[in-house]
Amino acid sequence: MTRIPLPASIEDTPQSARPMLEQVKAQLGSVPNLFRLTATSPAALRGYLGLSGALSGGELDAPTRERVALAVSQLNSCQYCLAAHTYIGKNIAKLDDAEIAANRKGGSSDPRADVAVRFAVKLVETRGSVSDADLSAVKLAGFSDAEIVEIIAHVALNTLTNYLNEALGTPIDFPAVSAEVA
Repeated sequence: MTRIPLPASIEDTPQSARPMLEQVKAQLGSVPNLFRLTATSPAALRGYLGLSGALSGGELDAPTRERVALAVSQLNSCQYCLAAHTYIGKNIAKLDDAEIAANRKGGSSDPRADVAVRFAVKLVETRGSVSDADLSAVKLAGFSDAEIVEIIAHVALNTLTNYLNEALGTPIDFPAVSAEVA
């Protein structure tokens, strides 16, 4: 049960949010609850979609983006995002169950991705106050300055959706996953 009304359809959202939701529907085939709930504030929806869209065209590949999303969502205990990113990780980024479990534990079976995920975890745990050694490790793993900025931006983007979903009680409309990590 949401803590604010969840619009039942695109037509139940503010007029200025509707074109954005129509684009989401065209891309995804439906409008997940997160988007409809965020549309309660067209400005928040515009901000979320803008950052999400910009980052999807960045230098980080889709599997790394999903790995970061899974690690951040686990740390922030966001059941909605864990369900969504497990689904996206499996079906779009083509991550296997073992990799998804590793990501949720804050790592990866891929050595380079492991450094990115561990850096994302460190960002959450320290609220961005990472050490020089943390930053050096990411650079030594071959991440460019642009990719490092994108990892940080993905942590922020996922924290935004984690907080929206947890604070407002967004009903999960993806296959649910256990809060426990195997």
